Formats: sequence, C-alpha cells, structure tokens
Amino acid sequence: MEQLIFERATVGELAAANFRYAGVFNAFHIDFCCGGKKTVGEACATAEVPVESVIEALRVASTAAGSGASHDFQSWTAGFLADYIVNVHHRYVRESLLVLLQYSEKVARVHGGQHPEVVTIAEVFQQIMDELASHMFKEERILFPYIRALQSAAEGNMPYQRPPFGSAQNPIRMMEAEHEQVGELVRRIRELSGNFVPPAEACNSYRFLYGKLAEFEVDLHQHIHLENNILFPKSVALETSVTQPAATADVS
Repeated sequence: MEQLIFERATVGELAAANFRYAGVFNAFHIDFCCGGKKTVGEACATAEVPVESVIEALRVASTAAGSGASHDFQSWTAGFLADYIVNVHHRYVRESLLVLLQYSEKVARVHGGQHPEVVTIAEVFQQIMDELASHMFKEERILFPYIRALQSAAEGNMPYQRPPFGSAQNPIRMMEAEHEQVGELVRRIRELSGNFVPPAEACNSYRFLYGKLAEFEVDLHQHIHLENNILFPKSVALETSVTQPAATADVS
C-alpha cells in the first residue's frame, strides 16, 4: 500500500509534505520543482533511475526520527512565504549571480582551449542570469505584492481590489513557464559539467566554480519548489476564498 502511495503521488506533493523527500529527490537528480507534477514513477523514468530504489529511500526518509532543521512551509501564510522567498532565495540568487558570472568567464578564458565545455557553461550561465533578473523583478513588483494584498484582504485588514492581470493564475502561469526555462538551463550546465565534477588537473577557480554551481542548483530547486508546489497553490486558494467566499463556505 505504501509503495502504491509513493508511486501515485507527485514528486511536488511529496517534497511539499516532507522536506526529507526533497533530499531523496536531490540525491537521485530527480526534478521535484519544475517537474513537480510528475508521479514518482514518471519522474524516475525521466531521470533514468530505478523506481524501486527511490521508493525505498522515500520509505526510509519517512521513518527518520526528529523534525530536523526544515521549516514547516505548509503552515505559513502565503504572504509570509512570499516574504521568506524574497529575503532568503532571491537574496541568495542576487549574491551568487555576479560571483558565478565572474568565475565562469574566468574559467572559460583560461581553460576554454582544453575544455570547450566551460565556454558553453559561461554562455548558458549568462542566460540564467538574464532570465532570473527579469523573473525576480516581476515577482517582487507584480505577483508577490498582489499575494500580500490578498493576505491582508483575507485577514480583514484591507478591501480586496481586482488586479489589472485579472487573476493570480495568469502571472503564475508565466512564472511557472519561466521556472521551466531556467530549470532547463541549469540541467544543461549539469550535463556539460559532468554533474559538476571538475577534471583532475582543475585549478582552485575551476573547482570553486563547479562547487558553487552545484550549490546554486540545490538552492534553485528549493526556491522553485516553494513557489510552484506551495506558494502558488496557496495563493490561488486564497484568491478564491477572498473573491468567492460563499462558494468557499459551501464547499467546506
């Protein structure tokens, strides 16, 4: 029965329910953020890993003792979660982008002759930098302020005002599409770098670059997971409760 539950649940649902499951997916290089709507079986097939091994790791994770250091994101309000994403993940991205751009260009310049893949990595990372700068600007100036306004309206602190984009689902669809684009670019870098493993003769800058790129990928997965699998569904439900209170009451 437990195996069927794991097989049929989506990886996004599981990662949202238990932070240890997200760790399992990371270990098997399974995309639980942009690919969060896939079932475990579908995600394993995409990642070309045995589903039995993943399910066994999920089973072990489900019985692990203690709460660990993870936050209970599901219990947070949408407005508070939006603030957390900006203060933690958006800040991390901004602090990391210029450093990674600097080192990717340096490694490409010095080692690109013998390792042409690092030239492509530098080019792809420039695309990531451009995409994320625009993406975070739109979230911080358009979508997240609306989510905070929804939270205030739901709590009775201010009247609801219909946004110019009609519904939260419209910018959310755009953000999810952009998440997918950035996710593909990061996956491309993982492939080019051989899973972020530098060559044996790599210098310190080369090793730092690959280590920082691996760290950046982990943070990006958590960042997108929080938005796609927790914040966005919460925001849509919140909007429904504010704009259709009678229907929400009937359902409950």
